[in-house]
Amino acid sequence: MRVIGLAGWSGAGKTTLLTKLIPVLAGRGLSVSTIKHAHHGFDVDRPGKDSYLHREAGASQVLVASSLRWALMTEHRGAPEPAMSELLSHLSPVDLVIVEGFKRDSHPKIEVHRAANGKPWLHPEDPAIHAVAADSAPPGDLPHAPLDDIERIASLVLEHAAPWPG
Repeated sequence: MRVIGLAGWSGAGKTTLLTKLIPVLAGRGLSVSTIKHAHHGFDVDRPGKDSYLHREAGASQVLVASSLRWALMTEHRGAPEPAMSELLSHLSPVDLVIVEGFKRDSHPKIEVHRAANGKPWLHPEDPAIHAVAADSAPPGDLPHAPLDDIERIASLVLEHAAPWPG
């Protein structure tokens, strides 16, 4: 399994880029999974549903399954947020995992940058950023592609993704 991250400030277009990259990479014959970091509380369950009631009653984990999909929800219950390496260990093996967020971790990353955000570039301070996808030319000599050149960005992803030791 190989891993690459998309790192950038909120509003840079990471999710939009990711949703365009997945079908291109799948079209190249790769199986792809994703990990998304959320900076806020979130819920994949709905109040009143049985699985929600199980969690509210104190279950540490609740697995919901149907003929179409299954989901495993794990409550931290005061434990620290798990590291990205632990989260990766829960995924089924695939060719490539693309991580959105976790921009301070040391896995290889592609910076996603949009000039209109007015935010600074991340790569001058992050040696784990190996390439850039942006709507303007980045400073320095990192390989880069325009945000709308999905095929070129897919090639950068494959060029810079690293094997995950897990």
